[in-house]
Amino acid sequence: MSSLAEILIIRGLMPIESLDQISGDTADDELKILNLIDKGVITDSQLASARAAQSGLPFVELADYPIDRTAVSLVPAALCRRHDLLPIAVQGDRLIVAMVNPGDVFALDDVRAATRMRVDAVVAERNDLKAALNRFIRADGELDELTTALEEENRPKDIVPVGDNFEDDAPIVRFVNLLISQAIQDRASDIHIEPAEHDVLVRYRVDGVLHDMQRAPNNIQKGVTTRLKIMIDIEIAERRRPQDGRMSVVHGGRQIDLRVATLPTVYGEKVVMRILDNQNTTLGMDQLQLLERNAEAYRKSYTKPYGMILVTGPTGSGKSTTLYTTLHAVAKPEINVITVEDPVEYRMAGINQVQVNPKAGLTFASALRSILRSDPDVVLLGEIRDHETAQIAIEASLTGHLVLSTLHTNDAPSAITRLTEMDIEPFLVGSALDSVVAQRLARRLCDRCRTPFQHSAEELMHLRVGWDPSMPLPTLYRPVGCAVCSNTGYRGRIAIHEVMTVTEEIERAAVARASSAEIGRIAIDQGMTTLRQDGWAKAQMGYTSIEEILRVVV
Repeated sequence: MSSLAEILIIRGLMPIESLDQISGDTADDELKILNLIDKGVITDSQLASARAAQSGLPFVELADYPIDRTAVSLVPAALCRRHDLLPIAVQGDRLIVAMVNPGDVFALDDVRAATRMRVDAVVAERNDLKAALNRFIRADGELDELTTALEEENRPKDIVPVGDNFEDDAPIVRFVNLLISQAIQDRASDIHIEPAEHDVLVRYRVDGVLHDMQRAPNNIQKGVTTRLKIMIDIEIAERRRPQDGRMSVVHGGRQIDLRVATLPTVYGEKVVMRILDNQNTTLGMDQLQLLERNAEAYRKSYTKPYGMILVTGPTGSGKSTTLYTTLHAVAKPEINVITVEDPVEYRMAGINQVQVNPKAGLTFASALRSILRSDPDVVLLGEIRDHETAQIAIEASLTGHLVLSTLHTNDAPSAITRLTEMDIEPFLVGSALDSVVAQRLARRLCDRCRTPFQHSAEELMHLRVGWDPSMPLPTLYRPVGCAVCSNTGYRGRIAIHEVMTVTEEIERAAVARASSAEIGRIAIDQGMTTLRQDGWAKAQMGYTSIEEILRVVV
């Protein structure tokens, strides 16, 4: 039988010189092949295909394979994850199991013992198998078992086991851990735990849309809330006022931060957890996917040594990701970068991050005054909330500092009128402000199942997306739904941008206290791409659908 390396060489996937390096030691050769994957010489899929050829077994692509959920349920989830395998079909008295390494006889023996069936292996690519495991071997079943167990315990509502004796295998602890783990696995950005009259509803926000995930008996609500309060180190007994904090968990070998907020409601405390993935702080500017005109206008702003840049948009529109990506681009060893945030969302090496603490008298305004005495070159201010903070930030940008911050407005031109409403002198706004970026997040079409189609001319005119009737009808894409995207048609999100550079004309309009509509007209005349136009361009590129653009942009 040919070795794996020889098969790869025969297929032209490894250089012929590699034949001299084959030692005959299977483990040693495997390490050499894995090293080639790390270097990008071969792909995981090519390796899996070669492994299938070596063992004489079929190779399957699980993303397209109609996996039988009945087959999946025959093997315990823990066994599937321990051996990296997934049952995909039942054929008579045989169970078909997808594996990365079909030569793992111990794994096959364990499946035979668990199912008392004959087992046939097929080969799958590692990442493909991992994605399938995440889709089919979920925590939902265990969560259901836990809620049943908690209901049967029927402990008094006010008595919650806390402290040193609250072991990790306690049902409440496992319930909370599973909720967080499943949310990270499902790529959720937020977890909502909402008490109702008869039960507790758990919802995940995935790609910007909330989905009902779990219902639990309402007698566990106080236990879950208390457990979370212990994890974020806030007052357990305080249930009458909102509280917030943060915590870190380890999932899949990497650290994930969570920002947690509690809110008293008529049925108990609602808890919202924002999942902050530190991987977002290492994005390159190109990954923000700004269109060429917007990217150039924004680059000119953040490469200046002073001035103010504002990123505007509603909560959850990706403002923090854009600001941190910008910080990553400007931060250098020779400059001093300081941030003031509430709370610090992402931890970044090489910059100084300050978290406000109103109880200790450390507000945005007082922190900003202090850090301006700490010789900063670049200042990131989490949010401009009031006149005092806005005034200090404006003055800082006028005295040689680059100031980055966020503001809650509907579009870029409205940022100027919002600052003047905060009683900032219009001439100061016009002088200090360099550019404004308005942003929204739209769901990205699933690359695997999206399908092309064409709207009629009448539909495009009615949608008011900016189509020129003199141009041919564009080919757009619509969502379909498949196993990869959980039948939603969307997977991931893409930002829609509006970048307004503050020119002399816009500055004069600001001093004259012009309306945001008038400032917007000037900006458009000078070439600004509106949110709707940017969304239309990205729909034509196949990134998202017209329906998504209309959902997130007025």
